[in-house]
Amino acid sequence: MAKIANKQVICDMLVEAGKKDKDIVALCSDSRGSASFTGFANELPEQFIETGIAEQNLVSISAGLAKCGKKPYAASPACFLSTRSYEQCKVDVAYSNTNVKLIGISGGVSYGALGMSHHSAQDIAAMSAVPNMRVYLPSDHFQTECLMKELIKDDKPAYIRVGRNAVDDVYEEGNVPFEMDKATVICEGCDVAIIACGEMVKPAKDAAELLKAEGISAGVVDMYCVKPLDAGAVVKAASGAKAVVTVEEHAPFGGLGSMVSQVVGAECPRKVINMALPDAPVITGTSKEVFDYYKLTAEGIAEKAKEALK
Repeated sequence: MAKIANKQVICDMLVEAGKKDKDIVALCSDSRGSASFTGFANELPEQFIETGIAEQNLVSISAGLAKCGKKPYAASPACFLSTRSYEQCKVDVAYSNTNVKLIGISGGVSYGALGMSHHSAQDIAAMSAVPNMRVYLPSDHFQTECLMKELIKDDKPAYIRVGRNAVDDVYEEGNVPFEMDKATVICEGCDVAIIACGEMVKPAKDAAELLKAEGISAGVVDMYCVKPLDAGAVVKAASGAKAVVTVEEHAPFGGLGSMVSQVVGAECPRKVINMALPDAPVITGTSKEVFDYYKLTAEGIAEKAKEALK
């Protein structure tokens, strides 16, 4: 099947849901093209709002609409949504517990060539620190569809981070194990547990295959629900392994690695190695070039897993 960007799945689902529910509203901050929301704007113009380059207004307007009974989905580049409008996300959405779904598009290093100003390597930590805010990083378009089906039905705040580009499938059509707020165990292993989120799940899965060829049993957990973190899945995976490796497209502080380390340290002490972007301005280049440079690849993850077992 042709690769599909997760953001496109979000738009397609919102168009279909919006046709049935006129309270569903999509909002963008001069980013309908980047967010793949052009289709929504064209098909449901009365349910679409363009705020222009004004992320703080985007979030506050969304919160106001939610208080009036609407169901807003606010899309904006993750690098701006999670920083410029952080106070509005914290107060207007989370503290006020409004039914706003914040969609951080082009997350991580999707805008790689544009440099640090356009990278969102702190959003997992920032959004996860806000009470009432859920944080999700779906790994492929199948899982994105499952997640959106659940989010469309509920009335709680959430931050969903997706990348800019089409991604390889992690799952297969008709075989997508999914439970809301529960991690997905892709495979089990007794030597090393690899816990990943977002676009890092596919290379983690591929790394397990490389390790298997070398006689190393690697388990892989897709932690699409970074908050609430599925601590039970972390404990189970770590307890059955000798070491844990976490992989994320994020800074090394406050993200998935930090959360997993807290759980493992308290419940089932094991060596935990966190693979992440560096605590420094990330190099510029395409996502693939950035991932290759920092060894956030199947080969790099497999190598790090072997180091963890030494």
